[in-house]
Amino acid sequence: MKSLTLVRRIAARPSIVFEAITTAEGVATWWGPDDVPVIRAEMDARVGGAYRIRFRTLDGREHEACGEFLEVVPPRRIVMSWRFALGGELDEEGRTSRIEFELAPIAEGTELTFTHAGLSTEVSQKSHTWGWTGALDKLVRRAGGGGARAELDSEGQST
Repeated sequence: MKSLTLVRRIAARPSIVFEAITTAEGVATWWGPDDVPVIRAEMDARVGGAYRIRFRTLDGREHEACGEFLEVVPPRRIVMSWRFALGGELDEEGRTSRIEFELAPIAEGTELTFTHAGLSTEVSQKSHTWGWTGALDKLVRRAGGGGARAELDSEGQST
């Protein structure tokens, strides 16, 4: 199995970042790279609650990610299952993986550590790295600042 870890510093309190990750209104503003807008978002941010996010790529294809909230610890940690209900990576068709958001307070605001684990192939890992990099960069801008950026590979080494 493959995984990816991305770290961002965001110029906003953890509670603000937490809200951006756990509400439909928040997610609609940052989920997906700049050229992949969200067209629908549903979030029920409680353990056992579901989420569903539909977005459209430049070629007009729609993709929909969905899953369940597995852990919700305001404003510090969110763990969700992840799968594509529509479109997505062919390598991941019918598979469920796991995403985690860790939020730590720092002097400048929040350090967010994002992990997507349980990806099936290197191709999928690269594609998800591209998508999550763009999405998290948009979250940094939306929440109020250009934070320092670090990327880690599946072994936790800086890239």
